[in-house]
Parts: sequence; structure tokens; C-alpha cells
Amino acid sequence: MISSDKKLLEEGSTVSERIKEYGNLVEEIHVVLLCNKSHTESLKISSNVWVYPTNSVTSVLRPIDAARIGKRIVLEKKFVRGQSVITCQDLESGWAGVRVKNKWRIPLEIQMHTDPFSPYFTGFQNTVRKFFMKRILNNADSIRVVNESLKEKLKIVNSKLEIYTLPIYVDKEKIENATIAFDLHARYPWHFILLSVSRLESEKNLGLALRTLALVRQSFPETGLIIVGSGSEEGKLKSLVQSLGLQGAVAFAGWQDNLSSFYKTANAYLQTSLFEGYGLSLVEAGLSGLPVITTPVGLALELEHGKNAYIFPHDRPDLFASGIIDLIENNQKRENLKFNLKKTLEIKLISKDQYLNQLLENWKEIAGRVA
Repeated sequence: MISSDKKLLEEGSTVSERIKEYGNLVEEIHVVLLCNKSHTESLKISSNVWVYPTNSVTSVLRPIDAARIGKRIVLEKKFVRGQSVITCQDLESGWAGVRVKNKWRIPLEIQMHTDPFSPYFTGFQNTVRKFFMKRILNNADSIRVVNESLKEKLKIVNSKLEIYTLPIYVDKEKIENATIAFDLHARYPWHFILLSVSRLESEKNLGLALRTLALVRQSFPETGLIIVGSGSEEGKLKSLVQSLGLQGAVAFAGWQDNLSSFYKTANAYLQTSLFEGYGLSLVEAGLSGLPVITTPVGLALELEHGKNAYIFPHDRPDLFASGIIDLIENNQKRENLKFNLKKTLEIKLISKDQYLNQLLENWKEIAGRVA
């Protein structure tokens, strides 16, 4: 496995525990982790799962170092063709995976967790990713996506691609049964509390949430917004709070390990992203009983506007504001959205056993595709 998720190195993290569960499905898992220097050397995180940080000098060298380490692992651990798979999370890892595959003829799976076809998938790094994408996907023996919308887009690019859909596993019972440690209404002075859980990056479009709040407060001044997350856009967003006159109406809560109290005591959830592969936070909010107002991205593309959620364009704070005001004024609509979204998600989501069984069956099938 080639990954860029540094949470792998955190003992007890969701990512670390998930990889350990994958280890229960197979004989061995060797994870090459794309990262810069200052990280640990290779380590064993369970009886049959190893992690090998690239500790690269620069981010440009990460895929090159990952390919080198991956080739060495296959040789030293004596991988057997027909019983082995390379699986890569997204395109930088995929670039490295293609090189390991070409060296040792071991089948390659590419996992696509985001939507590279979005017109907002921009910036230098994303431009580089799109430049290499076609070659990477054409070299894959299988492509795993998290929603049907992305599968259809990939099929348009190349109808011969082997693609299967496997939604992100979400522990429904854990979210639904999570205890509440505190009430946001006891911490903040607002009557109606909006919540966004997101990385503070440009593609998350959180300026829309702030502009929406400014409009809502013209009619309902006791409305506030809590933003949970961290990222490079924090300073810019705080400046926008000042320019919109929202001092005292927005709280930046930072990164939080336990979100249940946020989800379960807010009044509505905002997802303002320009693009999403899936939208895990939306799912967690919906299962927690929050009505959702969202842009048409990721899983939201499979929801019905007005029934499961309010779904509006990314550049229409006026529509977002009208949706929120509608929820403030109409308790029954709020309850209907909450009920319908939760039921829809419970139907769409699969159990952990179903997820792990499908994952294993797919890996077995891919392993047999030896050139």
C-alpha cells in the first residue's frame, strides 16, 4: 500500500486502527508513507502491518522515494505474483505504484477519493496530478471509487477502465450512540448554531459559509457559526470575518478528535465545498441528526434537494441563506430533513463486515491479474 495519510503514525488514530483491521484480512500489509523528513523510521504497528515513511527531502521527491522503497519491499519480502496487490491512495501514490508494478508485474489498484474532473480542482499540485492522471489510470488493473458519479466520469474518459464503487465505511452505530460531553448552546450565546467541519483550505470554500451567515444575521441576528478544523486558509477566513462585521458570531474551534458534541448540539450543518470525493463530514452530521445545507458535491449528488438536504450552487450565498432561514422559521421542515437524510444514509451505507468482505474479494480478484 502506498499512502500519504500521516495519521498512520499516530497510535490509536482512526487511520491506524483501520489499517490494522485490513491486516486481519491478509497475510501481510506493507505501507509506504509519503512524507517529508522529521518522521520516524520504518515501524511495525501490528503483528503483520509495517509502515515505511519516505522521509523525503522535498514533497517533489516523495513519489520517487516511494517507488524506490516499494520496489525494495517487493524484493526483500518475496512477494508472490498471483497472491499480491499494490494499492495506492490517489495520484501521487499511484505514480509510484505504476513504477513498482512495471518493475515486478504485480497488479495495481488505484483508489480515487476526490474528484479530479471538478473545474475547481486547480492549483499547481492539482495541475500536476491531472497531467499524470491518464497514464496512471491506464496502468491500473482496477480503480476503486467512493461514489457512482466519479465512476461515470472516469468511464467517459476511458470506457475500458476496470472500476468498482466501494463507499467509505462509516460506523453508524458509533455515531448514533455517541454520548454528548457538552452543549454548544451552553458555550456560545447564539440561538441558532450552524456547524462546518472541514479542513481550512481553498477547495472547502468556507468563505461561502461566512457570507451566508452575514445574510442570515440580517433577519436573525442570534445566529452563529462554528468552524471545526485547521488549515492554511485560517488567517484569510478570520480576515473575512472582520470585513463582514461578524466578530462575535463565528468561532474557530480548531482540530477536534471527538466531534459528537458538535454534531449533536448544533442546529444545522453547512458543507460549502467546491468538490468532494465523498463527504464524510456530511454523513457524520446526517447520522447525528443534523439537517444539512450543501453544495452539489460528492455524496450530495445522490441526495434529493428539499427531501434529504437543501442543495445549492457554490456561488449563491443568498440561496444558502434562504435555506437556513427556512429551517429557522419552520421547525417541521427541519425535522423532515433530519429524518429523511438519516434514513437515506442508513440505506446507502454498508456494514463493516460487508465493507471488509468486499474489499478482500476485490483484492483477491485483482491479485490474479498477472501480466
